[in-house]
Amino acid sequence: MASELVVYSRLTAWLAPAREADWEALYAAQLPRVYNFFRFRVGDGPVAEDLTAITFEKAWRARHRYRRDLAAFSTWLLAIARNVAADHFRRHREHLPLAAAEHVAAGDTPAELAERRSDEERERELVALKYGAGLTNRAIARQTGLSETNVGTLLHRTVRTLRARWDEGGL
Repeated sequence: MASELVVYSRLTAWLAPAREADWEALYAAQLPRVYNFFRFRVGDGPVAEDLTAITFEKAWRARHRYRRDLAAFSTWLLAIARNVAADHFRRHREHLPLAAAEHVAAGDTPAELAERRSDEERERELVALKYGAGLTNRAIARQTGLSETNVGTLLHRTVRTLRARWDEGGL
């Protein structure tokens, strides 16, 4: 009986924080991080603001599912933000008729194009998490499933490429 009470009290301690949290304080503390994440992903303006609002609305609605034992609140919130960004890009994907591709010369295969696009999206997301949300490489590695070494290497290469393009006047 006593062990059941201990297990129950631990379980309620894990599940309760989001329901009992001071949402105004959490909102005030996390708003800049989430907004800056979206600014790096979609640019300044109303789209970043809307996506930030959607993220906090989803977090509010799912607050009963937050578990302190699995992740910090900021990690949980940024995971929601990443999903909101993915949904946004999925909804706003440009669809053109096949006839629009008649003038395109044969080049990269669809697989190569998809791989390049995937790499570019991953780089954008890493830059947004690092410089927009202000996360450390370790936190980014936890968010993305990459190793810390890979995160550091990818960020270094991406920033080096961006600087080179900037110096050439390409940005």
